[in-house]
Amino acid sequence: MAERSTAAVDVADNGGDEPLTAKAGEATTDGAAESETAESRTADSRGTADKAAPDTDSKRQGGEPSFSTPELHSGHKLARRYRLEECVTRLDGFSSWRAVDEKLRRAVGVHILPADHPRARSVLSAARSSALLGDPRFVQVLDAVEENDLVYVVHEWLPDAVELTALLASGPFEPHDAYQLVDQISQAMAAAHREGLAHLRLTPGAVLRTSTGQYRIRGLAVNAALRGISVDGPQRTDTEAIGALLYAALTQRWPYESDAYGLSGLPKGVGLVAPDQVRAGVHRGLSELAMRALVNDGATASRQEPPCTTPDELAKAVAAMPRIRPPEPAFTAPPEYQRTTYQQGSYGRPAPRPGVNVTQPTPTPPPPLQTRTGKALKWAVSALLIAALGLGSWQVADKLLDNRKGNKEPKTSETSTTNGGDDSPKSPVPLAVRAAQEYAPDGSPQNANNVGATYDRDSTTYWRSRSFYDGPDLVPSVKQGVGIVYDLGSDKDVSGASIALRYGGDHTTITLYAVDSLSPSGPVGSMKKIATGRTSGSTLKMTAEEQARSRYVLLWMTAMPYAPQDKFSDPGYKQGITDVAFTG
Repeated sequence: MAERSTAAVDVADNGGDEPLTAKAGEATTDGAAESETAESRTADSRGTADKAAPDTDSKRQGGEPSFSTPELHSGHKLARRYRLEECVTRLDGFSSWRAVDEKLRRAVGVHILPADHPRARSVLSAARSSALLGDPRFVQVLDAVEENDLVYVVHEWLPDAVELTALLASGPFEPHDAYQLVDQISQAMAAAHREGLAHLRLTPGAVLRTSTGQYRIRGLAVNAALRGISVDGPQRTDTEAIGALLYAALTQRWPYESDAYGLSGLPKGVGLVAPDQVRAGVHRGLSELAMRALVNDGATASRQEPPCTTPDELAKAVAAMPRIRPPEPAFTAPPEYQRTTYQQGSYGRPAPRPGVNVTQPTPTPPPPLQTRTGKALKWAVSALLIAALGLGSWQVADKLLDNRKGNKEPKTSETSTTNGGDDSPKSPVPLAVRAAQEYAPDGSPQNANNVGATYDRDSTTYWRSRSFYDGPDLVPSVKQGVGIVYDLGSDKDVSGASIALRYGGDHTTITLYAVDSLSPSGPVGSMKKIATGRTSGSTLKMTAEEQARSRYVLLWMTAMPYAPQDKFSDPGYKQGITDVAFTG
């Protein structure tokens, strides 16, 4: 499922310009330490995950001449909105910057090149095509503009993500992590190729892992356009690139003879050997999968399986494998319980002196109830028992007398009325909402600024989600759900809710949870469920399965109907919330 959004990408990754299907000696120059001019080196080391080392471009395809990079500086403002902060790449006529979007107050990345640059048209076209894809598995393009003799592409900046280059530097991946890498990357690239988009520079620097464990690909189509890269078989190029990433994740080695991206290459003259022959303990199925994707220069896949020549074939091969589960968490036995001196009964006692017998005779306690207090207690209990027996006998006799009288008198019907004993159900009481905040555990909010429109009692205002390609049920591996947390001001008994929706159709599914704050901790599955409901109309009434008491209530939406394009959003599976009312 792809989220249709125009919120966009990263800074250009750095390295060589040849695709991975080039000869091994050339393909591994991407990210290798080569001689560079002082102008092409960027000495800045950045603390975010979108690090980009300076690139070298001494070998341009077709012998293209070098171009001077536009004279820009930190503090320069584009479109009176994007303030340049730090240059991360300056190369062959274009530069990449970390910038600030002063209108939305967020960090962004910007690629800049002169409007008369021979690649300017292709960069603009690639950026706009990438933005139209709107798949959240890719770092999203936000804007592509030609203005004042400059062409610039604005894209997402992901400060909480980590480059695959850094992850590989810490060691080879566990089988489950390598499986997740090839599964997510192959599916994402298969979706891009179905829309006619290729990457052609899918290196460890172009893959990021977010704090939620999701992999994001940056520079789709744009990075290749910036460097003027084109190939005859783009699907084969990207497939082999994915195979190289999987190979590196399994072995911490680059699958060619030259070193690259901080990884050692294979020994010279041995050719392309399977990952399970490079390092012990490599998962056999993943090793064979890497070889099927890396068929190149006469190398063959392990056990004669057919090679994977497209990302879609590779994604299907991953799906056909037995699922690799994450390792079980190691159980650490709790330390043995130690009794303290106080619990052992020696608190306040003087320590025994050496040579002194500390054994003291313990006085024998008197038999139970033989003390003076015990005897008094026995007499008191006996008296109470005698009084109780007498009272009980009197009540039995009185009851018998009443029955005899009742047999002689005509029976009359009586209706007993008890003040305050009304067994009728209480009518629901409206609960006022004091505040609300959008809940986005994957770090990708939908429309965070408009959550107040869901409880302002104005039916003309509403909060809306983005448009999704697949539906109506969201795909958990891409988007688990969208939600809003409501603050009721204090702990209240929540018995139900009424939700007015903007779009009708098949179908909307919403679940209410009791949570601990406006920014709840832990996964949704660990939260206490209040109620769940499904509707194809524009109103959903929900009744609690059992009454829950909470100050904060999460409205969690996991399915949305298809709706056509309107003036605010594209066609797709989407939903809007007009009014929310809770009862207790």
